[in-house]
Amino acid sequence: MEIITIIFLTIISLSFTIFIKLIFFSPPHKLPPGPPRLPVIGNIIWLKKNSFSDFQGVLRDLASRHGPIITLHVGSKPSVWVTDTSLAHEALVQNGAVFSDRPLALPTTRVITSNQHDIHSSVYGSLWRTLRRNLTSEILQPARVKAHGPSRKWALEILVDLFETEQRERGHVSDALDHLRHAMFCLLALMCFGEKLRREEIREIEEAQYQMLVSYTKFSVLNIFPSVTKFLLRRKWKEFLNLRKSQESVLLKFVNSRGKETTGDVLCYVDTLLSLEIPTEEEDGGKKRKLSESEIVSLCSEFLNAATDPTATAMQWIMAVMVKYPEIQRKVYEEMESVLDGGEEIREEDLGKLSYLKAVILESLRRHPPGHYLSYHKVTNDAVLGGFLVPRQGTINFMVGEMGRDPKVWEDPLTFRPERFLEDGEAHGFDMTGTREIKMMPFGAGRRMCPGYGLSLLHLEYYVANLVWKFEWKCVEGEEVDMSEKQQFITMVMKTPFKANMYPRRK
Repeated sequence: MEIITIIFLTIISLSFTIFIKLIFFSPPHKLPPGPPRLPVIGNIIWLKKNSFSDFQGVLRDLASRHGPIITLHVGSKPSVWVTDTSLAHEALVQNGAVFSDRPLALPTTRVITSNQHDIHSSVYGSLWRTLRRNLTSEILQPARVKAHGPSRKWALEILVDLFETEQRERGHVSDALDHLRHAMFCLLALMCFGEKLRREEIREIEEAQYQMLVSYTKFSVLNIFPSVTKFLLRRKWKEFLNLRKSQESVLLKFVNSRGKETTGDVLCYVDTLLSLEIPTEEEDGGKKRKLSESEIVSLCSEFLNAATDPTATAMQWIMAVMVKYPEIQRKVYEEMESVLDGGEEIREEDLGKLSYLKAVILESLRRHPPGHYLSYHKVTNDAVLGGFLVPRQGTINFMVGEMGRDPKVWEDPLTFRPERFLEDGEAHGFDMTGTREIKMMPFGAGRRMCPGYGLSLLHLEYYVANLVWKFEWKCVEGEEVDMSEKQQFITMVMKTPFKANMYPRRK
């Protein structure tokens, strides 16, 4: 009888404690809705075979059932996903200081970013501000960008030669993306290291960068219980670390070469990194130090990757549009003919007159953004968005691809119509930064917005304009342009490689 009494009192006590916690200590807001989840595993969607291969489709389906803000769980960690442009504006612009942090990087990511010492992955704070300010004020400053005009012309010559050679040898261009990537890489390597490198040197850097991108996927298993895998999979860890050492060896060869002679005509990125001082840990009393060699390699690698692949991918989509919709290509060419005085190429100072070309590029970025998600954000403190909790221990991301196709924001969103960005169009005067409102955000928005978006837009306008000015682009006979998509590394590329025939417009 006494034991029964004790058990009864214990149950009453526990019930009262739980009741008090629910009433007085429960958070006032809950996580956004989401699919059912299991302990340790997380959401049961991860048990489906196609959940990884069609992640975008999974998110789209969940958003249609649960609303514009949803929660997924990978294990016990909550990950919030947002599809609504107004919620994105509230988070990234109106509350940017809270939503601009980054989560702790995965072990393999910490290796290739020198423990999150690059602009993209660094936590929101003094180091991030120093690295970003160095890039924007030194390399991306308008006068410095303009000074690289001859570099862009040199890369255009490389690109045209690649296209003409393949057209001549194969009878058509079979995969434009490879040529676009190489030409952009040549340009960015020049901006990074300050000199026109030889073809074999460019290929050496490209190969080192490519191997690290491939290894990031290949060695993703190392991120699962790293304290265990470092012992059980030590051979894989050794292989991964050797790839990183190989990348450092290749890039440092050009970094050190620049360090011996920093008197080039145009300031390059390495020049700024060699002289940059970054803050040390706060407990060191605000002291500063120079970047390590590994950190310089990470920042150079970030510069090359971030400014090459997304721009080349966006350019591929734009050129595919030119072939799929010949009337759009014709309008772009006729606009150039009407406002320009002839000449063998379109000059950068002429680009401001080409409003229809700009509209085509913006419409392509809306319809086919090179990235369909942002990198994961993290809040500095528990925050509320759309009436739901965004917890500090979780992450938040934004579905960029869906925002550009939202029928609540865009009229007939699946139709490619550049006129929507012209005068009297629904998006006339569109602000890429999203300061006033977000309608689409191919470069992100707010404090973590891609700092090189202006340079990317310049490259898209300059190279697309000249490719259309110099050549008429047509479908390969018997084939159509397939605009379906697939994920490849960090970008969303064409599932079927873009093919075309190109015909010179003038001798």
